Order: sequence, then structure tokens, then C-alpha cells
Amino acid sequence: MIKVKNSKAVRNLSDKSLKANKIRNIIAVIAIALTTLLFTSLFTMGIGAMESFQQATMRQAGGLGQGYLKYINDEEFNHIKDHPLIKEIAYSRLLSGKVTNEQFLKRRAEFWYHDDVGLKLGLIELEKGHKPVAENEVIADSKTLQLLGTPLKEGAPLSLKLEVHGKMVQREFILSGWWKSDPAAGIARGQIYASKAYVDAHAEELRYTYKQDHDMTGAINATIMFDNSSNMRENLNKVITESGYSLDKNAPNYINSNVNWAYLSNTFSSNPEAVFPLATGLLLIMLTGYLIIYNIFQISVMRDIRFFGLLKTVGTTSRQISRIIRRQALFLSLIGIPIGLLGGFWVGKSLIPLLLMNHYRHAEVTLSPSPWIFIGSTLFAVITVMISAYKPIRIAATVSPIEAVRYVDGATQKGKKKLRKSTNGAKMPLMAQANLGRNKKRTTLVLIGLSLSLALLNITFTLSQSLDMDKYVSRSIDADFVIAHAGYFQEHFTGPDNATTESYIQAVQAQPGFEEGGRLYSGSNLLTADCKETLKGDGTDARGNLSATPVGINACGSLPYDTDARGNISAAAYGLEEFPLHRLQLIDGELDYGKLASGKYILENVILDNDGNPKMEYSAYKIGEKVVLHNYMDTAKVQEYTSHEFTVLGHVARKGINNGVIGANVEFFLPADIYKTLVKKPTVMSYDFNVSNSKEKTMESFLKNYTGVKERTMHYRSKSTVITALLGMRNTILMIGGMLSVIIGLIGTLNFANALLTSILTRHQEFAILQSIGMTNKQLKTMLIYEGLYYVLGTSTCSILLGSLFSVLIARPLSNVMWFMSYKFIIWPLILVLPVLLVLGICLPLAIYSLSNKKTIVERLRTAE
Repeated sequence: MIKVKNSKAVRNLSDKSLKANKIRNIIAVIAIALTTLLFTSLFTMGIGAMESFQQATMRQAGGLGQGYLKYINDEEFNHIKDHPLIKEIAYSRLLSGKVTNEQFLKRRAEFWYHDDVGLKLGLIELEKGHKPVAENEVIADSKTLQLLGTPLKEGAPLSLKLEVHGKMVQREFILSGWWKSDPAAGIARGQIYASKAYVDAHAEELRYTYKQDHDMTGAINATIMFDNSSNMRENLNKVITESGYSLDKNAPNYINSNVNWAYLSNTFSSNPEAVFPLATGLLLIMLTGYLIIYNIFQISVMRDIRFFGLLKTVGTTSRQISRIIRRQALFLSLIGIPIGLLGGFWVGKSLIPLLLMNHYRHAEVTLSPSPWIFIGSTLFAVITVMISAYKPIRIAATVSPIEAVRYVDGATQKGKKKLRKSTNGAKMPLMAQANLGRNKKRTTLVLIGLSLSLALLNITFTLSQSLDMDKYVSRSIDADFVIAHAGYFQEHFTGPDNATTESYIQAVQAQPGFEEGGRLYSGSNLLTADCKETLKGDGTDARGNLSATPVGINACGSLPYDTDARGNISAAAYGLEEFPLHRLQLIDGELDYGKLASGKYILENVILDNDGNPKMEYSAYKIGEKVVLHNYMDTAKVQEYTSHEFTVLGHVARKGINNGVIGANVEFFLPADIYKTLVKKPTVMSYDFNVSNSKEKTMESFLKNYTGVKERTMHYRSKSTVITALLGMRNTILMIGGMLSVIIGLIGTLNFANALLTSILTRHQEFAILQSIGMTNKQLKTMLIYEGLYYVLGTSTCSILLGSLFSVLIARPLSNVMWFMSYKFIIWPLILVLPVLLVLGICLPLAIYSLSNKKTIVERLRTAE
């Protein structure tokens, strides 16, 4: 065979064919751009959200550390620090259990020493100044300095009141540097860091006593970094055990540890139930884009199949035709992909803050144009285009010149055609139905493309409507407002030093709109209970927390419970007035208020897990068992030991925003009147109340002003702040899901229009023949409208089926793993979209036919000649 240099001729044919098909080119470029935009926005949101989410989560968790060793001493730190698995280790030492300046009533401040690694892993970057060197130098965050009234100036003096091993000391310092307070920090706590010189100068004061009295002053928290974030828990356990220490809480050489939940690998593996629905949802979106671009390229190539047939009649080979089509596809991709990349990056970056705004509303999105975003999107788009064009290229390259020139839509099917016989005449609905059946594959792809976008829209609304307002709100607050001392909202309730004042309660009761409310009484170290052999013996209190008070010898044998001289364990009781008492959640037993008022019965408190399920393993008593509470009543300077016997009436849980009293091994609820007989000075822990709906904003404004001016030590929490967070989450889901649905919907609509356009253009000669034998223009338009309506009917049916299926496969599993969601099956979004589809089904065929029907019947009959 003689080799001919025909590359230039092939390029010219390809380029001139492109110029002759401007409408096709525009549709194809828009389709590629929109599909690339979809991929790019997904890659951008995926990579950007993971980076921003992890960064924001780390800021919430307090730093970059992967593992933490808690409450260790210098000997243990020095023994562990050289372990081969450790890449970096930070030395952080608590210098004061609490900074007691009155300015920190509503925002707690902590006093620490961090070495250079600790500052780096703690994300501390000084805006100005230098790290503390001298004994009296400190650095702090800007919010803390603002509360202290200290100017942001090197050398500015500040005075700190420190609680050190139970004693109060006041010391004078100077500011050596500061950093901007992080609004995304998980706990609003001030941070003040001293120098190594300060630690050395006060070595005796900072002696380590944690294992004797659980006082964290002087204890070291070591932050560890490994080579990577995989297997963090296993690596941390190896560091501890291979260094000669134990993971057993009851062992004398036990070291407390935990891993950073901020790392996505750890978070993701902890909730595998969410992996499948998320992966399915992502696959659904990517499949949608693939099907749409595949269909558009198939249609565009099939529409030009006559042109390729003519080329074959003049000697063009199959390989050359393949090169022509492939060159056109790459050229169109060269135009559409960059447009999609830029648009997708902008859309994705704009949506990232919405992904983070609910739990990380202060997270800063600093996503740079990562090359992987553009590389991944480009590769996926190009591969999709090439795969999409493969079969049409093969058809164009293998079809015979005669078949190609005589091609009518649907006529390339092989095999004998079945002769249709009808007694109903040439009715427009039946003709339209037959026309759609001529190319079943293309019709199916168009229907799936449109239906997938609607199914995604339905999933979006299903997830947004499955957000359970009552469940979300009641989890953290079960009344409209809770008022208490500012310290109550930061720490555990202790007693008279952070009690709720009567003047505050009376001021609230006097406000317009107040409906009902009730006090909660309690206090720490007031009551004890008989020790039971059945109590959980791992050194934890009623909430599963390690005990914070000294462990003594008790009547339960060797169980490490806090006991008094009589061998009784620590207990806490809460006295509830009628309003909060009637809002307790009954777990088992009964909630008979008459029996409780008799003073013979008591309710045991059981905590709930993240899904609202009771942790019954922390329950100490069974229904019907006897509970004996003891108290030392100070009567005329003589401590009178009293005992009170109750019968456990039921197990209950209280949904609130505070952990209550710390250090109690068992917790109980009693009516307020009964509780007051157990203690000498009943102390109000908090006050819950409801207001009329019309006065919620007025009450919130009053509380904000009252606690800021009249009683600054008091504070409050409201249901509206919780509701606002949930509404923000719902809007986020609707915004992001709606945006993706609109993008896919636009591509699907474009696909629909292109299918109609191709069908009409390839049937010009057929339409001319029909009109030449008597079909009117009106009848022809009616037939096309029926074709559009059949598309609408098929899309509606398919979208409802797919929407229902994906709702069960994606939305329901996601709702089940989110504690604040209750799955709701909905289909109304699809029904609301039907009128839009109906308009498209009628208007698009008429518009396309009007634009393409410019030649006479004779000219169209001569097209194939």
C-alpha cells in the first residue's frame, strides 16, 4: 500500500466539519463545560472541605497533636520521649488549676507552660512580640488580654490570681507577646503561657501530686506526633506499653492517653455506617455526569453520520474518520474543560464555607488552587469524553457508505425490522410513541440523565426535612431558657460559690411573656450513699468519668470508689421543682409524682449516649431496691449524722447543657421539697423556664442586657441559639444539594434539547415526505409535542422510582447515623418540578422545530440525493 501524507487533509476536514456544525459545537462545549464544572466543584469541595474541616476540627480539638499522654510526671515523660515511634513530642505543664480573676467568670482562663514544640502543635503563632523567657514574662491570646484590660503592647503589666494546689496566689507579670484568639476553638477558654524560668523558680509549688489527689497542677500533658496519622491508637498504645507502663486504669503504672479525634482517618473509621451512603451519593453524581456527556457525544456524532458516509465514498478510511471525530472531541474539550475548571473551582470554593458553617462557623477557608483538583477533573472529563466518543466513532468508522448516506434516526439497528400494522390510523400520539422507540438506547439515556438530577434534588430535600428540630434542641436544652451562674456553664456545679441568685430569678419572672419555670437544687460533697457490691468497679463516677477526689478504703472490698470515714461512697441528689421534674425522661420504672412527694421514693439518674440511648451500665440500683443517703447536718456547731432511706421508683434522664455535680458515684432526683430536708442550706443550681413564642426575642434581649450590666456573674442559654444552628445546617444542605441539582439539571435539560434537535434534524427528509402526502404543519408540531410529553412522562416515572430508591439507600442510612436526624420519606419535591418539565416538554420541541424548519419541502426531499 502506498503511504500518503494525509494528516493535513484530515485536520482540514475535521476543522471544516467543526465550522459547519456551530449549533452542535455550542451544545457540546456547554455540555463538557457543565460536566467538568460538576466534577471540579466536587473535587474542590471534597479536597477543600477535608482540609478546612480537618484544620477547623484541629483548632477545636486544641492542636495538631496525634496522640496525648495525660497527667504524667517528669520521670515518665523522660522515659517515654525517646521511643522510636515518636517523631515529635511536646512538653506542656499546667501551672495553675484555675485563674480566678473576676474577669474570667464567663470565659475561663488557663495558665500553662509550653515548650517550642508545644506552641507549634498548639497552633500558637504570635502576631507580635516573642515567646516568654524571663520568669515574669507571659504570652496570651487577644481575647484574654482584652478581658483583663491589658493593652496589646510588649511590656504591658498584668496581674493574675492563681489557684495552686488549693491555695490562692497573686503574681505580677509583663506581656512579651500575644496571638489572635481563635473563634473556632472548641472551648472558649483563655490561654496564658509562662516561661521555663517561671517553672524552675516555682518547682516546689508545682510539685506533682495528681496520683494522690487528682490535682492537675504541676502535671504534664505530652503531645505526640507520629510519622503519619494511620493507626494512631495502636501506635500510642505501643509507646506506653513498650516504655514499661500500663493501659489498665487500676494498675499503679497506668498512663491515661487519647488520640486526636480531629484527624479524618480516625473520625471516618469510627463511623463506618456513613461510608456506604456517602460513597453511593458521590457515585450517583459522577455517574450522572458521565451518562450525560456520553449521550451528548453519541448524539452529535450520530447526527453527522451522513457526512462520514460521504467521506467513505471518496476513499476516506475508517482510521481517518476515527481521527477526525477524535480530533473534534479533543478540540471541543479544549474549549469546554478550562471553562468548567474555572467555574467549578469558584462554585466549589464558594460552597466550602457552607459545609463548615454549622459546627465551624468561624473556620477560615484558605483553599489554594490545588493542582490535584484540576488534574483530577481534567483527567475525568477527558477520559469521559474519549469513552463517550468510542462507540459512536466505531459506528461511524464501520458503517457502510450506503447505510450512512441513507441514515434516518434509529435506522442503523441491525436485523430485520418488524412491520407495524395498525387499525387506528396515523394518530399523532401513536406516531410519537413509535418515533421514541426507534432509538431506545438514546431515549433511555435522556430519561436517566434528567431523572438522576431530580433524584438528587429529592435526596437533598429528604435530608433537610429529616433534621429533627425537637431531637436536636431537646438534646442540649429542654426549656426555652436556662439561667444560672456564669461558672455553671463552664464547669461542674460546686455549690454556693456559683449559685443562681434569687434576684436574677425574680427579674426573669417579672418579664412579659414568662409562662412557667422551676429551680434545680444541688451541691457537691453534701451526700453519701451506702456502698454496693454491684457498683461498677473501674474508678468512674455516675457519668463514666474518672473520679476527681481521693480514693479511699471502702466497704466494697477493693473497688476504687471515693468513700468517707464510714465507708460510704460519694452521691449527688438534685431537687427539682415541678416544672423541671415533669420534664424528666423516663427510661424504666414509673414516674409517679404522688409517690415521689411522699418522701419514700427516689429516681436514679442515667446518662444518655450521643444517640440518646441510656448507658444502663452506669446504673447502680435496680427498680425497687433501697437507697440510703447520709448527710452531716451542722446543727449548733455539732455535726449530726443523718440517714434517709428511699426506694428506687425508676431510672430517668435529664437533657441539659451542664454535667451537674462532679465526683459523685451515683446521682438521684427528688422533688425540691424533699431535697430541702436533706441539706441545711439548699442551693439553686439553675432555673429553667418557658416564655410565650412572641416574647422569646424580647426575653433574650433582656437577659443579655441584665447579665451584662446588673449581675455580670450570671449568664444564660436559650433554645433559639440551638435552633439557629440547626436552621443553618438545613439551609446548608439545601444550598449545596440544590446547587449540584441545578448543575446536573442544566446538563440534563441540555441533553434533552440536544436529543430533540438531533431527532428533528435527522428526520427532515422524513418530515418532508409526511408533509408531501398531506400531513399539516400543525399535525407535525402536535406529534413533536407528544414526543416531548412522553419524555416528561418517562422522566416523571423514572425520577419517582429512582428518587424513592436513593432515598432508601442514601438518605435513610445517613439519617440513621446522625443523632439529630429522623428519616422522613418525601416525594413532593419531584411533584413540584413536574410543571417545569411539562413546559420544557411542550416548548422545546416547538422552538427547535421552528429554528430548523427553514427549507421548503422540495429542498428537504432532495437532501439525500
